[in-house]
Parts: sequence; C-alpha cells; structure tokens
Amino acid sequence: MSVLVVGISHKTAPVALLERLALDSDGVTKLITDVAGCDHVAETTVIATCNRLEIYADVDRFHGSVEDLSRLLVERADASTDALIPHLYVHYDDGAVSHLFHVAAGLDSMVVGEGQILGQAREALRVGQELGTIGPALNLLFQQALRVGKRSHAETGIDAAAPSLVSAALHHTTEGRGGLSGGKVVVLGAGSMAALAVATVTRMGAGPVVVANRSTQNAERLAREYDARVAPLSALDAELAEADVLITCTGATGILVSAPMLAAARAGRTEPLTVIDLALPHDVDPAVAELPGVELTGLAQLAQQLDEHDAIRDVQGVKRIVTEEISAFVRARHQASVTPTVVALRTMATGVVESEIDRLATRLPELDPDVLLEVIRTVHRVAEKLLHQPTIRVKELANEDGAISYAAALADLFALDPEAVDAVTRVDLPGEPEGGAR
Repeated sequence: MSVLVVGISHKTAPVALLERLALDSDGVTKLITDVAGCDHVAETTVIATCNRLEIYADVDRFHGSVEDLSRLLVERADASTDALIPHLYVHYDDGAVSHLFHVAAGLDSMVVGEGQILGQAREALRVGQELGTIGPALNLLFQQALRVGKRSHAETGIDAAAPSLVSAALHHTTEGRGGLSGGKVVVLGAGSMAALAVATVTRMGAGPVVVANRSTQNAERLAREYDARVAPLSALDAELAEADVLITCTGATGILVSAPMLAAARAGRTEPLTVIDLALPHDVDPAVAELPGVELTGLAQLAQQLDEHDAIRDVQGVKRIVTEEISAFVRARHQASVTPTVVALRTMATGVVESEIDRLATRLPELDPDVLLEVIRTVHRVAEKLLHQPTIRVKELANEDGAISYAAALADLFALDPEAVDAVTRVDLPGEPEGGAR
C-alpha cells in the first residue's frame, strides 16, 4: 500500500476555480465517504481550506486510484475534465509524505509559515478517524506531519516572519490608513477564520468589533471571548454604515454583501471602507470595488500581494526541519516495509531448526539431555548468525534508490510463503494504532 495525494490549491488554480470546489463540513464528509468507496482505496481523508482541497488515500493501485479521485473532484467542480485536470496535482508514496510535511509546516501556504494550516490538518485527521476511514498508515503519517508543523513553529521564528492569512490581509490593506486603532470592524462569519479575524483585530486595538452571523449562538460565543458585540444579519447594512473595515469569511454559497446593499448602507458617508473578503466562494460582490471610498481585497489580490514578499522570507530553518523529518520518516517507512519479510524468514529458519532437532531426538533417543540441550543451543546460534547479516543489509538497502525490491528478492531466494509474509503484514506492530479504513 502507498499514499496518494490528488489535490488543487492556490498555486495551481485561479480563485474562480477554487470557489467551485469549496466544500462545507457536509461536503467534506461526503467526499471522504465517496473516496473510501472507491476500489483500491484502504484509507482516506481530506484537507479542505479556503485555498486548497486535497484528497489523501492509502491505495494499492496508482493509475486507477488517480483516475477515481480526479473524477470525484471534477464532479464537485461541475466542470469538464479538460477544464479541471490541468490544475490538479498528484503526489505518490515518498512524494506524498514530502508534500504533507511541507503543507503542515506552512511552506505551501499562501502566507508562508502561517499556523492555521496545522489546525486544518489536525481537523482532517479527526474527521477521518470519526468516519472510520483512517487506519494505521494515514494515522501515522498525519500524526508525524502535525509533529513536523509543531516543531517548525517551536524551533524557528516562522511565526513572526510569516503571519496568518488574516494578519497579512489586514497588514496589506490597512497600513496606508495608519492601522486599526479605534476603528470599527465588522466580521461576517463565526467559524475558525472569523475567530482568527476577531482575535487579530482586537490585538491590533480595533474597537468596537461586531460579529455578524446567520447563527447568533455561534456569534455570541465568539463575541463573549473577545468582548465584541453581536449583530444579526438583518442589521448588517446598519452596522456597515459606520464601519471602517469589513472582514468576511463565511461558508455561504452565495453573495451576502451586494453592491446595491453596500451603496445604500454607505450613502452620505465620505470615510473610506476597507473590505477584506477571505471567503471561498466569495461573500462580497466584486462590483463593490467600484463604489466610492470602498477598497476591496479578495484572495486573488492577496495572493498576488503576498507573492511579492515571499522571496524575502527567512524560511530556511523550517525547510531544514522538514527535510530532516522527511528523510527520517521515509527511512523508517522503507525499513518497516521489509519487516514482514524478515520476520517470515526468521520464522521459517526457526521452524527448520526445530524440525531438525526433533528429527535428531527421534533418531538418537539415548542422547544425553545435557548434550542435546547444547546441540539445540548451538544450532540456534548458527542459524541466528547466518541470518543476522542478510537481515541487517536488507533493511539498509531498502533505503537506497532503485527499482530492486530487496525484500522481494529475499523472499524469492528463500522461497518464503507469500501468505506467511502477508500474515505478518496484517499484524499491527507494537505502538501503532489499531483499526482499518472501513
């Protein structure tokens, strides 16, 4: 079995196409379930954010699995295969490990080093576990990826060098007005991105901060945490009339702030309004950018602005950590892949020794028990010494590049029973999580 990633992100597709693949929690659950139902898929989960959608699967066949997973994304985009496929990327086996570790460390994010992706990877693991579609392979991979992300933030200054998407958006759009101190900010939404937005503007000295959301219960919980005020969606136009900044980050599928609505709300106002639309699909009608005094920044514009600064970010420390962790994980993974063959070989050798000892005891029943015991010990030592070097070398050679499968060669040379090897493979090793994909 090998890990396969099929995905799409801000690096490979325009925002308009990403919008068509934006999924809410129910959509993510349905996608995971559909992937789990595909042939050749043993385990799966999905990372879904505002700027990426990635399917992770443990598969036993590459080509058929790529086709199935790509088809599921095409269906959700409601686009032709030719329109979507060029924007998809595929990572397999060690490449999939490398990609997830880079993602978890924030090196593949729109804002390099942002920490929110770590929570999103953790959420992918949690959802897969709850649905029962994650087994030992993906559980181990995601747990290690989370460790890589935590280590990257703990051992480097990436948090200071690369702020979150919300922080970056506010920095780029409000630096010309002298910051947010004392400004009224309206946050539309109450999810994780909205919580990050409220926390960020509060830290920047904004006030008052108003949370507007379809569910007032969620809005009230968020507002209490940061001493903000709650407003129903029906009062959004009134709140916008006095706002300095509007940040939208809901999971809605339609426009929540139209140009006519905002124009009416801002009638008679001369103060500028900064609108930051971080939703996917977008919450704000792009036409609001044509209104007097309104500055609109969406994900597409933000990505372009951030790209100009990525080159000066000092992320070498994180890259070094990720490279180390990839090498260690892949090395352990390759060595573990030959373990079933080594165990089967030692089991066979033990069986041969015991069979020959029984034969000797039958042929020489008068043999002194102490002598027989010494013979048994000697034969076992001989077998152990003969097997020691080959088993050490096969683990070392498993890490070398090349098309040769040394585990398979070992199995062929000693005529190991394939069922015996498979039986060892199916047994969970100590310390690994139990359970399968379905």
